[in-house]
Amino acid sequence: MKFKGRLGLQQRVLPGYRVPFFDLLAHHCEGGMSLFAGQPRPEEMIASGKTQIARHVEARNIHLFGGAFYLCYQRGFIDWLEAWNPDALIVEANPRYLSTPAAVRWMHKRGRKVIGWGLGAPPSLSPHFLRKWGETQRGAWKRFVRQFDALIAYSRRGAEEYAALGFPREKIFVAHNSVSPPPNIPLPNRPSTFDLRPTILFVGRLQARKRIDHLLRACAELGTNPRLLIVGEGPERHSLESIAKEIYPSAEFIGAKHGLELKPYFEQADLFVLPGTGGLAVQEAMSYGLPVIVAKGDGTQDDLVRESNGWQIEPEDYGALVSTMKNALSDMARLRRMGKESFRIVSEEINIQKMAEAFVRALNSVAG
Repeated sequence: MKFKGRLGLQQRVLPGYRVPFFDLLAHHCEGGMSLFAGQPRPEEMIASGKTQIARHVEARNIHLFGGAFYLCYQRGFIDWLEAWNPDALIVEANPRYLSTPAAVRWMHKRGRKVIGWGLGAPPSLSPHFLRKWGETQRGAWKRFVRQFDALIAYSRRGAEEYAALGFPREKIFVAHNSVSPPPNIPLPNRPSTFDLRPTILFVGRLQARKRIDHLLRACAELGTNPRLLIVGEGPERHSLESIAKEIYPSAEFIGAKHGLELKPYFEQADLFVLPGTGGLAVQEAMSYGLPVIVAKGDGTQDDLVRESNGWQIEPEDYGALVSTMKNALSDMARLRRMGKESFRIVSEEINIQKMAEAFVRALNSVAG
């Protein structure tokens, strides 16, 4: 499946984990693909990447304000469009990016289509006394998405949120958010019983929001003395090691590992646990045939983690984490079946190949 035209794609930044997808998407564009993206703020600690197939043109990001009031203006957007002259444009569907409307107008003036790509538009959570403000936000979202010729959502939940704004359902496409290709290895052959004790794995950046402190306390409370492998680096490592010395001294802090360095840890594990928000290693864990426990987030987990291959828990709910881990480790045969289902999902349904195909379908739909 190919897009016959020339594609332009805008991103605020180019994180390293997106590079394989962008290069794969570029491979599906017969006219080539140019990517317009700038640099993150230093405090974001986002590792930038370098594409091999997609042509990256660096935007000059101007970051304004911060937190809930953050805005970004990307200088050079129109210059890039004039130089690349794309047949279709995909932009991040985020109203905080101030350069987008002008770029959309530039494309439409030339009779070309623009697709917005985003997480969705969650309903306002404003308290009662701020209801008017919530309604204003909702109206702004409706006006913002109306400018696009189609929308690509990260998840089914995101697609429903766009539809709730009145955007035509037939113009909404779901490209399940993925950072990994289909597994290129067979499903690991795990024993039918635990090797002395179960092995629990966490992979990710050691940050407060990942709630690794909850994971340490939960392992101490389980009573089965599981082997806990914590793979990653981050600002919380020293603090977490101090907590571990007090409550779970057997926890193993492996440090940062990447690529094939991660393979032995995924193969040793019986269960992957991500107790806090964020984290890109869930799909990789599933590609090694692991059942997963993850905290609920932006909706992308809803499609990836199901009753057949894992558990979703509320963020910050320590009691739910403990009870779910106990439940998961109580039935070895079920755990292995769930691991096989994880492998099937990322092999057949959710991977960067399927994601690229969904993008091409959206592009071909607006191209007529």
